[in-house]
Amino acid sequence: MAGGTQELESFVREALVRGCPRQDVARVLADAGWTAEQIRGALSAYAEVAFPVPVPRPRPYLSAREAFLYLVLFTTLYLSAYHLGNLLFELVNRAFPDPAVSDYGLAQRIRWSVASIVIAFPVFLLLSAKIGRELAHEPVKRLSAVRRWLTYLTLFVAAIVLIVDLTTLVDRVLGGELTVRFVLKVLIAGAIAGTVFGYYLRDLRRDERTA
Repeated sequence: MAGGTQELESFVREALVRGCPRQDVARVLADAGWTAEQIRGALSAYAEVAFPVPVPRPRPYLSAREAFLYLVLFTTLYLSAYHLGNLLFELVNRAFPDPAVSDYGLAQRIRWSVASIVIAFPVFLLLSAKIGRELAHEPVKRLSAVRRWLTYLTLFVAAIVLIVDLTTLVDRVLGGELTVRFVLKVLIAGAIAGTVFGYYLRDLRRDERTA
Protein backbone atom coordinates (compact mmCIF):
# COMPACT_ATOMS: atom_id res chain seq x y z
CA MET A 1 0.00 0.00 0.00
CA ALA A 2 2.85 2.39 0.84
CA GLY A 3 4.51 1.64 -2.50
CA GLY A 4 1.25 2.33 -4.35
CA THR A 5 0.86 5.65 -2.56
CA GLN A 6 4.39 6.67 -3.51
CA GLU A 7 3.70 5.79 -7.14
CA LEU A 8 0.53 7.88 -7.08
CA GLU A 9 2.33 10.88 -5.59
CA SER A 10 5.18 10.54 -8.11
CA PHE A 11 2.70 10.36 -11.00
CA VAL A 12 0.78 13.43 -9.82
CA ARG A 13 3.96 15.43 -9.38
CA GLU A 14 5.26 14.45 -12.82
CA ALA A 15 1.92 15.30 -14.43
CA LEU A 16 1.83 18.72 -12.78
CA VAL A 17 5.44 19.38 -13.79
CA ARG A 18 4.44 18.71 -17.41
CA GLY A 19 1.59 21.22 -17.07
CA CYS A 20 -1.32 18.76 -17.18
CA PRO A 21 -4.58 20.27 -15.84
CA ARG A 22 -5.66 18.92 -12.48
CA GLN A 23 -9.04 17.88 -13.88
CA ASP A 24 -7.33 15.72 -16.52
CA VAL A 25 -5.01 14.18 -13.94
CA ALA A 26 -7.97 13.34 -11.70
CA ARG A 27 -9.88 11.84 -14.63
CA VAL A 28 -7.13 9.50 -15.79
CA LEU A 29 -6.42 8.37 -12.24
CA ALA A 30 -10.12 7.61 -11.72
CA ASP A 31 -10.13 5.65 -14.99
CA ALA A 32 -7.11 3.71 -13.70
CA GLY A 33 -9.04 2.65 -10.60
CA TRP A 34 -7.84 5.05 -7.92
CA THR A 35 -10.52 6.17 -5.45
CA ALA A 36 -11.75 9.75 -5.25
CA GLU A 37 -10.26 10.12 -1.77
CA GLN A 38 -6.83 8.92 -2.92
CA ILE A 39 -6.91 11.25 -5.91
CA ARG A 40 -8.01 14.20 -3.83
CA GLY A 41 -5.31 13.51 -1.26
CA ALA A 42 -2.56 13.27 -3.89
CA LEU A 43 -3.63 16.45 -5.70
CA SER A 44 -4.16 18.43 -2.51
CA ALA A 45 -0.54 17.73 -1.54
CA TYR A 46 0.43 20.48 -4.02
CA ALA A 47 -0.75 24.08 -3.81
CA GLU A 48 -2.67 25.58 -6.70
CA VAL A 49 -0.26 28.46 -7.35
CA ALA A 50 1.32 29.79 -10.53
CA PHE A 51 4.86 28.43 -10.40
CA PRO A 52 6.92 26.36 -12.85
CA VAL A 53 7.41 23.54 -10.32
CA PRO A 54 4.61 22.02 -8.14
CA VAL A 55 4.69 23.63 -4.70
CA PRO A 56 4.08 21.12 -1.88
CA ARG A 57 1.68 22.01 0.89
CA PRO A 58 2.73 21.55 4.52
CA ARG A 59 1.77 18.11 5.83
CA PRO A 60 0.61 17.28 9.35
CA TYR A 61 3.00 15.43 11.58
CA LEU A 62 2.51 13.58 14.85
CA SER A 63 4.29 14.97 17.89
CA ALA A 64 4.32 13.78 21.50
CA ARG A 65 2.80 17.10 22.57
CA GLU A 66 -0.07 16.76 20.11
CA ALA A 67 -0.79 13.18 21.19
CA PHE A 68 -0.76 14.26 24.85
CA LEU A 69 -3.20 17.13 24.27
CA TYR A 70 -5.70 15.02 22.33
CA LEU A 71 -5.52 12.08 24.74
CA VAL A 72 -6.23 14.37 27.70
CA LEU A 73 -8.96 16.17 25.73
CA PHE A 74 -10.89 13.02 24.86
CA THR A 75 -10.30 11.40 28.25
CA THR A 76 -11.82 14.40 30.02
CA LEU A 77 -14.69 14.31 27.50
CA TYR A 78 -15.43 10.67 28.37
CA LEU A 79 -15.18 11.35 32.10
CA SER A 80 -17.47 14.39 31.85
CA ALA A 81 -20.07 12.58 29.75
CA TYR A 82 -20.07 9.48 31.93
CA HIS A 83 -20.34 11.31 35.24
CA LEU A 84 -22.94 13.75 33.91
CA GLY A 85 -25.08 10.78 32.92
CA ASN A 86 -24.41 9.06 36.24
CA LEU A 87 -25.30 12.23 38.18
CA LEU A 88 -28.58 12.64 36.29
CA PHE A 89 -29.37 8.95 36.75
CA GLU A 90 -28.90 9.26 40.51
CA LEU A 91 -31.09 12.37 40.62
CA VAL A 92 -33.79 10.41 38.78
CA ASN A 93 -33.38 7.61 41.33
CA ARG A 94 -33.87 10.12 44.12
CA ALA A 95 -36.90 11.76 42.47
CA PHE A 96 -38.54 8.44 41.58
CA PRO A 97 -37.35 5.90 44.18
CA ASP A 98 -37.83 2.21 43.55
CA PRO A 99 -38.94 0.43 46.74
CA ALA A 100 -37.23 -2.76 45.56
CA VAL A 101 -33.84 -1.03 45.17
CA SER A 102 -31.81 0.25 48.11
CA ASP A 103 -30.55 3.84 47.88
CA TYR A 104 -27.57 3.08 50.11
CA GLY A 105 -24.61 5.21 49.05
CA LEU A 106 -26.73 7.43 46.80
CA ALA A 107 -25.39 10.67 48.30
CA GLN A 108 -21.80 9.46 47.97
CA ARG A 109 -22.27 8.55 44.31
CA ILE A 110 -23.79 11.96 43.59
CA ARG A 111 -20.90 13.68 45.37
CA TRP A 112 -18.31 11.69 43.41
CA SER A 113 -19.97 12.49 40.08
CA VAL A 114 -20.17 16.19 40.90
CA ALA A 115 -16.50 16.22 41.91
CA SER A 116 -15.50 14.47 38.69
CA ILE A 117 -17.45 16.93 36.53
CA VAL A 118 -16.05 19.94 38.41
CA ILE A 119 -12.50 18.78 37.63
CA ALA A 120 -12.80 17.10 34.22
CA PHE A 121 -15.18 19.43 32.38
CA PRO A 122 -13.21 22.69 32.88
CA VAL A 123 -10.07 20.88 31.69
CA PHE A 124 -11.98 19.72 28.61
CA LEU A 125 -13.18 23.27 27.89
CA LEU A 126 -9.71 24.78 28.33
CA LEU A 127 -8.08 22.21 26.05
CA SER A 128 -10.86 22.60 23.48
CA ALA A 129 -10.30 26.35 23.40
CA LYS A 130 -6.52 25.94 23.17
CA ILE A 131 -6.69 23.36 20.38
CA GLY A 132 -9.34 25.43 18.59
CA ARG A 133 -7.00 28.45 18.50
CA GLU A 134 -4.18 26.29 17.15
CA LEU A 135 -6.41 24.85 14.43
CA ALA A 136 -7.59 28.30 13.42
CA HIS A 137 -3.96 29.44 13.16
CA GLU A 138 -2.74 26.26 11.40
CA PRO A 139 -5.68 24.54 9.61
CA VAL A 140 -3.37 21.76 8.37
CA LYS A 141 -3.40 20.36 11.91
CA ARG A 142 -7.01 19.32 11.32
CA LEU A 143 -5.57 16.41 9.34
CA SER A 144 -3.71 15.11 12.39
CA ALA A 145 -3.82 11.32 12.51
CA VAL A 146 -4.30 11.12 16.29
CA ARG A 147 -7.09 13.70 16.11
CA ARG A 148 -8.96 11.78 13.41
CA TRP A 149 -8.51 8.37 15.08
CA LEU A 150 -9.76 9.60 18.44
CA THR A 151 -12.64 11.47 16.81
CA TYR A 152 -13.78 8.35 14.94
CA LEU A 153 -13.39 6.30 18.13
CA THR A 154 -15.61 8.80 19.94
CA LEU A 155 -18.21 8.60 17.17
CA PHE A 156 -18.10 4.80 17.43
CA VAL A 157 -18.65 4.84 21.21
CA ALA A 158 -21.48 7.39 20.93
CA ALA A 159 -23.13 5.38 18.15
CA ILE A 160 -22.98 2.17 20.22
CA VAL A 161 -24.53 3.95 23.20
CA LEU A 162 -27.36 5.27 21.01
CA ILE A 163 -28.01 1.86 19.48
CA VAL A 164 -28.06 0.11 22.86
CA ASP A 165 -30.20 2.91 24.30
CA LEU A 166 -32.84 2.63 21.56
CA THR A 167 -32.74 -1.18 21.63
CA THR A 168 -33.41 -1.18 25.37
CA LEU A 169 -36.27 1.28 24.90
CA VAL A 170 -37.92 -0.84 22.21
CA ASP A 171 -37.47 -3.96 24.34
CA ARG A 172 -39.24 -2.34 27.29
CA VAL A 173 -42.02 -0.99 25.06
CA LEU A 174 -42.66 -4.45 23.62
CA GLY A 175 -42.63 -5.93 27.11
CA GLY A 176 -44.98 -3.27 28.49
CA GLU A 177 -42.51 -2.40 31.26
CA LEU A 178 -42.17 1.35 30.75
CA THR A 179 -41.86 3.54 33.84
CA VAL A 180 -41.16 7.25 34.26
CA ARG A 181 -37.86 6.40 35.89
CA PHE A 182 -36.77 4.23 32.94
CA VAL A 183 -37.91 6.67 30.23
CA LEU A 184 -36.00 9.54 31.86
CA LYS A 185 -32.81 7.49 31.96
CA VAL A 186 -33.21 6.53 28.30
CA LEU A 187 -33.67 10.18 27.36
CA ILE A 188 -30.61 11.22 29.38
CA ALA A 189 -28.35 8.60 27.81
CA GLY A 190 -29.66 9.37 24.32
CA ALA A 191 -29.27 13.13 24.75
CA ILE A 192 -25.67 12.91 25.95
CA ALA A 193 -24.58 10.37 23.31
CA GLY A 194 -26.49 12.20 20.56
CA THR A 195 -24.92 15.55 21.46
CA VAL A 196 -21.40 14.09 21.39
CA PHE A 197 -22.07 12.24 18.13
CA GLY A 198 -23.56 15.28 16.41
CA TYR A 199 -20.79 17.64 17.53
CA TYR A 200 -17.91 15.46 16.38
CA LEU A 201 -19.63 14.42 13.16
CA ARG A 202 -19.97 18.10 12.28
CA ASP A 203 -16.33 18.60 13.27
CA LEU A 204 -15.21 15.84 10.91
CA ARG A 205 -17.20 17.35 8.06
CA ARG A 206 -15.53 20.68 8.73
CA ASP A 207 -12.15 18.93 8.59
CA GLU A 208 -13.04 17.46 5.18
CA ARG A 209 -14.03 20.88 3.84
CA THR A 210 -10.77 22.33 5.14
CA ALA A 211 -8.81 19.53 3.54
